[in-house]
Amino acid sequence: MAVPEKIYPRTNDPATVYLKPVITNPNILVGEYTFYNDFVSDPTQFEKNNVLYHYPVNGDRLVIGKFCSIACGAKFLFTSANHARKSLSTFPFPIFFEEWGLDQMDVASAWDNKGDIVIGNDVWIGYESVILSGVHIGDGAIIGTRAVVTKDVPPYTIVGGVPAKPIKKRFDEPTIRRLQQLNWWDWPPERIQRFLPQIMNGEVEQLLP
Repeated sequence: MAVPEKIYPRTNDPATVYLKPVITNPNILVGEYTFYNDFVSDPTQFEKNNVLYHYPVNGDRLVIGKFCSIACGAKFLFTSANHARKSLSTFPFPIFFEEWGLDQMDVASAWDNKGDIVIGNDVWIGYESVILSGVHIGDGAIIGTRAVVTKDVPPYTIVGGVPAKPIKKRFDEPTIRRLQQLNWWDWPPERIQRFLPQIMNGEVEQLLP
């Protein structure tokens, strides 16, 4: 079974796309089978509509792992949305360098650079949630509807709220350790299909290394 290169994984469903084939920005990296669903806008415009303030001058990246589920309206808010807190003013003077006689090379000093957004594998990102720059989300995590994620999220942790806070772990610690050892999302598609009953039924003890 080959890794899919098609954009639309479901027949007669134009609202759901595999993200990897529609990404053109080299600073956005998406793993296989990760999908985005958008019943409001064109899901193929994910780069434009959902990855915001992602300016090349910063060199920061959006990295999303394999088998992630991204719900309608989820946003990834990058570092240029920040205003420099060291400034005595909230006004981003360096952006308007022509108006104020500043050096264009210093435009990035208008904001605080928080770095990459990194999403692990098998992460479910809920409806209209917002992930802020610099945040790392671990494998298997769940981000609740309209959560605003300002801090890192550990693997297999459910978070929600504004700002997002941990609600509970999805599994007990031995199961989480076992899943992190298995990294099933890196298996060949044929092997994943073979063990789908065990994966879907939560039978981690039945998954062979």
